Amino acid sequence: MAERECSNSSCSKESCEGCASAKQKQSFAAEMNVYSDVKHVIGIVSGKGGVGKSMVTASLANELSAAGYRVGIMDADITGPSIPRMYGLTGPAQADDNGILPVLTDNEIKVMSINLLMPDPESPVIWRGPILANMVKQFWTDVIWGELDYLLVDMPPGTGDVPLTVFQSLPIDGIVIVTSPQELVQMIVKKAYNMAKMMNIPVLGVVENFSYLKCPDCGKEIPVFGKSKVDAAAKELGLAVGGKLPIDPSLTELSDAGAFANARNPYLEAAVCALRVLDVKHETQE
Repeated sequence: MAERECSNSSCSKESCEGCASAKQKQSFAAEMNVYSDVKHVIGIVSGKGGVGKSMVTASLANELSAAGYRVGIMDADITGPSIPRMYGLTGPAQADDNGILPVLTDNEIKVMSINLLMPDPESPVIWRGPILANMVKQFWTDVIWGELDYLLVDMPPGTGDVPLTVFQSLPIDGIVIVTSPQELVQMIVKKAYNMAKMMNIPVLGVVENFSYLKCPDCGKEIPVFGKSKVDAAAKELGLAVGGKLPIDPSLTELSDAGAFANARNPYLEAAVCALRVLDVKHETQE
């Protein structure tokens, strides 16, 4: 039977079963700022908070920048932003008629965060989910990112409004899941994995943070939070392990001093490799 157009003038089309347009999937994709040219958008996600997702995001950004790539960080954790503090960045971010300009770190990574837009970075952001999600979308539509090879999106934990908005509105090339070696690790990974799968977003790998503490005297690896379980979790889901990161007090010191631009994290080599493969494929296709 041929699809018919509804003759009801008050029909909203999205809700009327008689309209052909009702059977078309609604697109939530947001238009990138016309002065931006971003090649790859990568989401850094976790199933729960407190696993060091922002540290992993910043470390990946540093490694990519050191390799010669043009990198940006979108701090999408609106209620708990930490990226500006790690790099010693302060606002307010500048803007012109074309949009908002991201703030540059000492190692030339472009950063946008709610903390760079507020007069007092210590003021709490008490907004409901839809407003938080809309702000993240504006970080894509209103910010002038310029030419970037990679835009890393540091997302809030869980599977709420903001991650959903990022997955639906931004052209995500893939995600990196950050977890820790606790007993509930498999549930954490599976939550993030299943959400990505439902949204048809590729999972590029899993990074385990706080894997062990290396004794400064003898070099022995001490599993402070228990034996690593990331290999079993990744194998079950057919994912690659992008790195096992030790507890490194030097990274905490750099972060607290606002000097994370000086941080290097060689334990993320596999995750960085996975991201660089995306760029090779992109260049090949072009």
